[in-house]
Amino acid sequence: MADRGIFLTLTPIGEQQRRSEAELWREFDLARPRILGALLDAVVHGLQTFPGIRLTSLPRMADFALWATACETALCPAGTFASAYAANRSAGLESIIDADPVAACVREIMAERSSWIGSAADLLRAGADHSSAGISRDRMDWPKNPRALAGRLRRAQTFLRALGIDIVFSREGRGGSRIIRITVSTVSIVSAARSNESRGDQSILARSE
Repeated sequence: MADRGIFLTLTPIGEQQRRSEAELWREFDLARPRILGALLDAVVHGLQTFPGIRLTSLPRMADFALWATACETALCPAGTFASAYAANRSAGLESIIDADPVAACVREIMAERSSWIGSAADLLRAGADHSSAGISRDRMDWPKNPRALAGRLRRAQTFLRALGIDIVFSREGRGGSRIIRITVSTVSIVSAARSNESRGDQSILARSE
C-alpha cells in the first residue's frame, strides 16, 4: 500500500487562521466554481494530450501516472508530476523501512557492499553482529530465528527493491540448502528522486509539505 499511496504532510493551522465550520463552508462555496473550472480545464487538457503521452518507465499505479502527466502541463511545467511522485514514493518507502528493523538492517548492511550471499541463519547472525545506534536487536519485533527472519525478509522485498536492493531466495547444492542472495542495483526510486532534488526540481507534493 505504501508504494501505491501519496503521502501529504499538511502545515498546522495557526490560531489566527482557525474558523468555524459554517465560515469554512461559506468560503468554500464562494471558491467552488473557480476550483471546479480549474479542474475541468485540466481534464480537457489531459484529454487532448493523453494520446501522445509516453513515459520512459511506468511506476506503480501506471494509469494514474499517465493521466496525471497528461494533465500536468495545464497547471505546472512538464516533469513536475514525475519528480513529485518519485520523491513522494521514496519518502513513503523510506518511512516503511525505517519502521521495520529487518529491512532497515539489510539496508544498513548493504550500504557497505554490493552483494551478500548466505543462509537466513547467516543473515540473522550478521544482523546481530552489525552495530547500529538506530536498530536494536532487543526489540520485540526483531525475529528470534532464521525462519522468522526469512519470512520478514520476503515481506520487505518490494520496499527494498525500490531502494535498489534485490533479494533472491533459492536452493543450491545436493541438499537443496536455502540460500539468500542480496545485491545492490544501480537504479532505484530513491536515487532517482534524490537526483531530481539535487537539480532543484520543484514538485506539487513537496510544496504541499
